[in-house]
Amino acid sequence: MKQRVITAAVLLALLAVVVWQIYTPVFIIVISIFSAIAANEIMKCAKISNKFILVFGTAIAAIIPFTSSASILEPIVSSGTWFKIISFVPKSVFIIAIILIYFLVMLKDYAHTKFEDVAMAIVASVIVPCDFAMFGILRDIDSYSNQLGVYLIFYALICALATDTGAQLGGMAFGKTKMSPNISPKKTVEGAVCGIIFSIILNAVAIVLYNRFAIIGLTRVQASAFMIAAPFISFMGMMGDLTASVLKRNFGVKDFGKIFPGHGGVMDRFDSSLFTLPLAYCVAIFLV
Repeated sequence: MKQRVITAAVLLALLAVVVWQIYTPVFIIVISIFSAIAANEIMKCAKISNKFILVFGTAIAAIIPFTSSASILEPIVSSGTWFKIISFVPKSVFIIAIILIYFLVMLKDYAHTKFEDVAMAIVASVIVPCDFAMFGILRDIDSYSNQLGVYLIFYALICALATDTGAQLGGMAFGKTKMSPNISPKKTVEGAVCGIIFSIILNAVAIVLYNRFAIIGLTRVQASAFMIAAPFISFMGMMGDLTASVLKRNFGVKDFGKIFPGHGGVMDRFDSSLFTLPLAYCVAIFLV
């Protein structure tokens, strides 16, 4: 428990630095590092032995978040310059090229590299990093240096982390009915309900604080829509956690990594967020 508390304190300090530097390249550099580590964790848990796939996949996972927005490197690199760079090759062509490279590697080393390795490499180095790129997309969804982007990131994180914390505490206090005993025996229906309620409460507090301190607050329609969507996004955050649990069971591991003592790896911390971030974006594009 002491180790978990210390690690949590360090993570909160890191979060404070990231928020402080959210409109500098430091923000996306941290996200890129997390993306690369998460991809590497998944590939290693999947026991992918091909060194090229491991290195290439990790590198691609680090690159993808930088393509999230033309303004992502402001103020060091102008939006116009960075847009020309990231739009030089269409994203669809970029992703197809990556997949083709994986298949060519499989053909070259067919004795040791299987289709399952390629499939997991695509998930780890393309799909997961695209989720991490949502941090940059949400930040600049309206315009660069718009406070709404910061709120949207916290909205997605609250739906994930508050739900997880509330479910854990609620399960310890009231948990009786197993939610998914074959996947995650400790999760209970009562805990899940507590988690969603806790997420709703924190999201309501976040909206009040945002409207109190932001230059332009949320309209009543926007605030209502975010609150209505919160329980559904929180529920999907739990599904993200269960999805990660299925993967870990398939891989025969307890945690994806050990970078955060007492908490596991990057994927163990962001599994729920990777479901809530794109859903928060889906809600936001109809409201912004």
